[in-house]
Amino acid sequence: MQQLRLSGTGGQGLILAGIILAEAALMDGKQAIQSQSYGPEARGGSSKSEVIISEGKIHYPKITVPNVVLAMSQEACKKYTIDLPADGILITDSLFVQQLPDKQFKKVYELPITHTAQDSLGKALFANIIALGAIAKITGVVSIESLTKAVLARVPKGTEAVNEKALKLGMDLVG
Repeated sequence: MQQLRLSGTGGQGLILAGIILAEAALMDGKQAIQSQSYGPEARGGSSKSEVIISEGKIHYPKITVPNVVLAMSQEACKKYTIDLPADGILITDSLFVQQLPDKQFKKVYELPITHTAQDSLGKALFANIIALGAIAKITGVVSIESLTKAVLARVPKGTEAVNEKALKLGMDLVG
């Protein structure tokens, strides 16, 4: 079972990213549960989307101990990595997260997610899709084929090509 927490600031599209990730898992024939929470502010407050993906039944709908945390803001990195175990994976957006937690993790990926969205696609709003590409490449939790289908089913018509490019850019960030 994989327990993933996508966290950052309201308006970064992390709720949508969590929904897309869960839908991709379902397309892969896995079980998935997605939940979300955000501060009272519509934009600018902290937000998180949590996704549990499993080959078998999921008996509890909330994350107990995350395997993976994506932190797209410094506040999210501080707030949402507290329960990430030492053998967990931390993925940060290097534009917004300058200080990593004191705690050591098995794998830490400091990726220029928003920077890549701005430089390669002209808009920061594609950062969530770039992050999904990186998560898929790092964890293998969903297939690239299902993730691509899930993204294309959710993005606005006319933006499919640029969102596919964003997914590939995210995978390329990992190498």
